[in-house]
Amino acid sequence: MPHSYFRPVLLAALFTAGSFAVQAQQPVSYPLASEADRQQMAQVLSDTLYIQQHYTKTEYRIAMRDGVKLYTVVYAPNDADKVRYPIMLSRTPYAVGPYEAGKYKKSLGPSSTMMREGYIFAYQDVRGRYMSEGEFVNMRPAKDSPKGKNDIDEGTDTFDTIEWLVKKGPKNNGRVGQWGISYPGFYTATGLLSRHSALKAASPQAPIADWFWDDFHHNGAFFLPHAFNFLASFGLPRPVPTPTGNPGFKHGTPDGYDFFMKMGPLKNADARYYKGQVAFWNEMMAHPNYDDFWQARNLRPHLKNLNKQTAVLTVGGFNDAEDLFGALKIYESIEKQNSGMQNSFVMGPWVHGGWARGTGELVGNVAYGESPSLYYQKEIEAPFFKAYLKDNKRPNVPEATVFEGGTNKWRTFDAWPPKQAQERTMYFQADGKIGFEAPTGGMAEFDQYISDPAKPVPSNEGMATGMTREYMTDDQRFASRRPDVLTYQTDVLTEDLTLAGPIEALLQVATTGTDADWVVKIIDVYPNDTPNNPRLNPSVKLGGYQQMVRSEVMRGRFRNSFSQPEAFVPNQVTAVPFTVQDLCHTFRKGHRLMVQVQSSWFPMVDRNPQTFVPNIFEADEKDFQTASHRLYHSPAKASQLKVRVL
Repeated sequence: MPHSYFRPVLLAALFTAGSFAVQAQQPVSYPLASEADRQQMAQVLSDTLYIQQHYTKTEYRIAMRDGVKLYTVVYAPNDADKVRYPIMLSRTPYAVGPYEAGKYKKSLGPSSTMMREGYIFAYQDVRGRYMSEGEFVNMRPAKDSPKGKNDIDEGTDTFDTIEWLVKKGPKNNGRVGQWGISYPGFYTATGLLSRHSALKAASPQAPIADWFWDDFHHNGAFFLPHAFNFLASFGLPRPVPTPTGNPGFKHGTPDGYDFFMKMGPLKNADARYYKGQVAFWNEMMAHPNYDDFWQARNLRPHLKNLNKQTAVLTVGGFNDAEDLFGALKIYESIEKQNSGMQNSFVMGPWVHGGWARGTGELVGNVAYGESPSLYYQKEIEAPFFKAYLKDNKRPNVPEATVFEGGTNKWRTFDAWPPKQAQERTMYFQADGKIGFEAPTGGMAEFDQYISDPAKPVPSNEGMATGMTREYMTDDQRFASRRPDVLTYQTDVLTEDLTLAGPIEALLQVATTGTDADWVVKIIDVYPNDTPNNPRLNPSVKLGGYQQMVRSEVMRGRFRNSFSQPEAFVPNQVTAVPFTVQDLCHTFRKGHRLMVQVQSSWFPMVDRNPQTFVPNIFEADEKDFQTASHRLYHSPAKASQLKVRVL
């Protein structure tokens, strides 16, 4: 059967029903459908018919305290006048359509399981989006103590919506749950700020926590195609309520590397393409540092003094190219600032939102076993909401349920990161080695490479105009063969090595320039005799595959402060510390652990000119200069990674 048959059909159905933005991607060769794939595709088709037969759709315009009306569509079971169902609320900037009378969504709620268990599902266009009135503000800053009817934020809008639904909506049992993925995950997290007594369960899924680390930035480095493509459509103005969205950007080429290189410095984006229409792009360009503009959009400090009667289940994916940071930090912030609150955490092997669509068995070329998504939906998510919204009891939900890559198994912990994980240090060493032994000297003290902004290291081997969802598992052999990428690896492992939690990088570096980016990639190197997977494109060879497991970039100017950048002193050895986000992965016996270090990652990350300028977003062509970079691994200047070993 052709590789391209089952999965595109399945994904088309699932994406149509999705509640979050999906970036346009280039065609790829899709794997053969598994039995779980076929069953889920049949389930999608069955769900469509089930909704039409068992639910009634009603449209409302709910007035907020300041008089602005938010468009809300409610799907209630046909017997809701006899049976008291709980309400499940989703607030989104991505449209709650179809808006036409008599037309229904293709799926309801977080999963087919929950839809068939019976809930009232309420979907709302947030303020200023699609059919809702008012002004839209990206990641509207939260207010700890709103006062007066005109003092609003997403917490007050959530409170007013819940209050109306419980008292004036379809008859219900007075208990409300909220969920959402990506931007709707942010609205779920801000929904906790409503502190409404009826909100009994909330599940922020891949939520945005802070846009200086989520989505468009990583440690101050700018994720160019993700921001450019997203805002080219989402960022256009919407003067009046409308049921239609904006078209996606047309690049005119499948080659994103070529497109963004020809665009040149970032300041050309508005002049050539946006023409002043995308206000948020220009706001980002005016705020390159972590200043008041971004700090006001940091949700984490506000997640305190929450209603302890609201249970929280934060969900994320280790292969989430967009909001891995948000899931980790929302859970962490609630845990630290709300003693005694029921706060649980799930992290699976998924791409962005992968737990809600597809089976989760394959991410790019990496297989994760049978149906991790379906397991989560049936064994974790549905029981969580059922317990708090229907049974009125606390379920047996572990503090942290985490999928361990490499061994492909679920693990549970009473804390995240796991308390039993031991902190150890891996040292970069001469001759391309990395290990737990500290360098002893007597060999070369550093490795060096030339970084040329005119020939940046590609972020993937193929062609794509966007940030591909699969990049976090891509084969890195193409990068390890470049002279501007340093590669270090362990000897062949004689026993399994399991890392769990964040990785703290400390690079001792020097540059002939005055600015630089530093990219660290953690890679699982397969044995050369690893058999191929028949579900993959035949061109994919798994023998010697270099699977990226975790990666992060640090914009060097922010090494001491994200608010006040500093230039490098040319040729001076300088410490660059940063956090590489969490993982849970076993490097199996017979594999190697590899680490790559580089200074460009294009086009996924914008080019650092390597000349210190006040605002990289305003850099000119003349500012982009070739530089020589050194990574030190001497006893006195030991570059290292602090890891947690299970």
